[in-house]
Amino acid sequence: MLAMRQNVWCWACAFVSTALFTWVFFDVSLVMESLLNVYYMAMAVYGYRSWTQGKDNGRQLSIRFWTPAYHVYALSLVAVLTLMSGYFLSQKTEAAWPYLDSFTTWGAVVTTYMVARKIFENWIYWFVINSVALFLYIERGLYPTALLMMIYLVLVIIGIISWSRQLEPVLSEEAPI
Repeated sequence: MLAMRQNVWCWACAFVSTALFTWVFFDVSLVMESLLNVYYMAMAVYGYRSWTQGKDNGRQLSIRFWTPAYHVYALSLVAVLTLMSGYFLSQKTEAAWPYLDSFTTWGAVVTTYMVARKIFENWIYWFVINSVALFLYIERGLYPTALLMMIYLVLVIIGIISWSRQLEPVLSEEAPI
């Protein structure tokens, strides 16, 4: 809710909630989801700094778009990392759904960076990631977390509308990751 309003306090809330989710996911053997939440804690600090100290031509960081080439790079990175970690988890651990777990993790890593840099398309990425995560949580019996994912899917739609209303027509020159 706070991120869609571009409220910097979204990062403090993210830090606290991800600390809790780190433990929950580890407890149900979603190893990559647990590691993802450790990353989220670090990104909460980065996002806070980026939104409070990040400057864009002398102004506060504004919403931007990535070029198609940046998206190809980001999606390729997610695919390669998903295949690598999914294979490792399937061979070396008892992880549940190793490839889907890896996909949601690496997709979220990239997408969280996009949020920290105020890249508009983060909302579309989140829609896909949260949809896959919803399946994982239902399958693992994490029904309250699945309900939270359903709420996040609604918030993604609201985020798209909210950020669309706040747009400045600027194409990002920033390189991804």
